[in-house]
Amino acid sequence: MSKEQYDITREDLNPTFLFICKGARIEDEKNYHCHDFIEMDIILSGKGKYYIENKMYEVEEGDVLIFNPGTHHQAIVLDKNKPIVEFFVGFTEINFKDMQVNHLNFKNGTPILHTKSELRYKLFKLCTSMLAENEVLRLGRYFMMKTYLVQMLLLIIREQSEPLERRKGYAFESFGKKYVVEQIINYFEEHFEEKISLDQIAENMYLSPFYISKIFKSETGDTPIRHLIDIRLDKAKEMLELGKVDNIQTAADSVGYEDAYHFSKLFKKRFGVTPSQVKNKNKKL
Repeated sequence: MSKEQYDITREDLNPTFLFICKGARIEDEKNYHCHDFIEMDIILSGKGKYYIENKMYEVEEGDVLIFNPGTHHQAIVLDKNKPIVEFFVGFTEINFKDMQVNHLNFKNGTPILHTKSELRYKLFKLCTSMLAENEVLRLGRYFMMKTYLVQMLLLIIREQSEPLERRKGYAFESFGKKYVVEQIINYFEEHFEEKISLDQIAENMYLSPFYISKIFKSETGDTPIRHLIDIRLDKAKEMLELGKVDNIQTAADSVGYEDAYHFSKLFKKRFGVTPSQVKNKNKKL
């Protein structure tokens, strides 16, 4: 990977997941063969050899092998009494910087990556998760498998790349802020009758409450909670004017307030009239 500032995008990493399988190899692979897709082989246990593009390589537990399209390979068993256990995943459609389209290359120039304990543990855990997902056949299985595959690929790429440098004075672009604020407002509009806290919103969006408050005010001129109150009161006023609620307590409950007195105080402060006055005016009409 290039050392220049570069991050992976959707265009780089949006693979098509093809298959997974796990097996214990007790005899040599019969054919010296290749595929038209990428096959990744993770050695879960044991030792063996692989004949790859006319070169012999020794492999052992924790090794990751990449067979890019057109790469000829053949597995060789060292000891038939001690099988080598392998996990295979097939995929296509990746396009990393400085690599041929639909290829994944290792920094060491070989088709084998020898992993250290931390990376090995993470990869083995993902293998287990993929195998479990493959067994249960639940809704969205393909996308879950693809998610695990993306994690595997990112871990491998990160292992061979330098961390990105933090840019001095870096701030989110305005469209990023607007997107966050729009999502919050949409959530308020759809869930105004429920109990909502800034901490809950921040947790769901993987942002800090302080950051959310800051960008919300910069984009709207108001705080998130104040904006939510205005939405609730506008909705309550509309229900009272249309005669959709029988009493003030029902109006308060309908927009997320258990305390009718507190609701009435907020209502009068915003509109200059009480909820009862709006309701009674509607009756006279």
